[in-house]
Amino acid sequence: MNKPAGNLFAPETLVDPFDYYREAHEAGVKLEFVAEANAWVVYSYELVSEVTAKPEIYSNDFASLMGAADDEIDAILAEGWDNPPTLLTADHPIHTRNRKLVNLAFSAPRVNAIEADMRKKSIELIAKMAEKGSGDFVEDFAIPLPVAMIAQQIGLDNDPKQVKDWSDAAVDRFSQLISRERELECARSFVDYQRYMKGLIDDRRANGGDDLLTDLVEARVEGETPLTDEEIMSIMQQFMVAGNETTTSTIAGGLLQLIRNPDQMAKAKAAAGGRDPKLIQNMVEEMLRYESPSAGIWRVVKKDVELGGEKIAAGSMLQVRYAAANRDPAKFEDPDAFLIDRKNARAHLAFGKGPHMCVGNMLSRKEMFVAFDELLERLDNFQLADEGGITVLPNIMLRGVTKLPITYEVAK
Repeated sequence: MNKPAGNLFAPETLVDPFDYYREAHEAGVKLEFVAEANAWVVYSYELVSEVTAKPEIYSNDFASLMGAADDEIDAILAEGWDNPPTLLTADHPIHTRNRKLVNLAFSAPRVNAIEADMRKKSIELIAKMAEKGSGDFVEDFAIPLPVAMIAQQIGLDNDPKQVKDWSDAAVDRFSQLISRERELECARSFVDYQRYMKGLIDDRRANGGDDLLTDLVEARVEGETPLTDEEIMSIMQQFMVAGNETTTSTIAGGLLQLIRNPDQMAKAKAAAGGRDPKLIQNMVEEMLRYESPSAGIWRVVKKDVELGGEKIAAGSMLQVRYAAANRDPAKFEDPDAFLIDRKNARAHLAFGKGPHMCVGNMLSRKEMFVAFDELLERLDNFQLADEGGITVLPNIMLRGVTKLPITYEVAK
């Protein structure tokens, strides 16, 4: 069995890992030990599904193992509040209790109530784009739409840039690819975020509101204690990252694939504007599969186990590659083709699977649906302005287009 060439964890591979995944799948490599990361990497759809379905063996409590202790950073973080495990880095029973409470906030009525605001903001951003005829799509649309929606739901309507800055700092802290100076900046940013969020939480406890933050503050489930301030801070930070980084990346990467596949663009434009909403919904699923913005997640092995024929010792780290699983030919026929009418597109693992599946997936799907339903109806003739100007974030856990220079016309 030939292993794929190169190093998955090298920045240049993280920018474009799909040849690496293809080599792994073609060679039948379902998982391998990568010495550079001292971790097992899981590639196949079958094994990624198995790992995510068994948190009793493959723990989510990986945060404490990420990076060495650092007195200076610890001193900065000590100026804020504790950052308890809640969703992403928690196991049962903590995760189960938090999930019950958070599900009340991410309900269908809440998502449907936000849809009108999503559409209004999309139309506003498209109108500004129409005045220019060209620009960086990430800066002009893919970032401001989700950031505005997040800002609205946590009470930062007047300062969406602050949401973006906090979100970027949270992502960078997990990337393990930043400078010492940036590490310190990110720690300070987290404390600033906590201080601001504590004020908002206090206000919602006293006065209530009509947003997702209020839903979390007021969430009650029989037999469970309400969420603490510290838990709400942690959950809202994860919401900022998931709602900003991953949604932004899928919108940007999705448009890029439509531009690169004119036949798919034609199908999508014919369906937009309410003409075939089911096809637009399926297109969003294919974008999630193809782009896989949540590229991977860490797991910690809790006990000696055999996975895919390999014996893995307790305490070992696993890097579970959702993006590789979503290009597995054993699950998806012609996996490197972008097909908006792919019949099993929704089988992707872009939101994870099992008890830790992304709690905000319904909100994210709705936002992407609205974005493309409006974009493809109101603008036309999308073209790349500069292929060399496209940039991609090199990150172990998240991957996405960060610059996308395009030209376009107002639809007639």
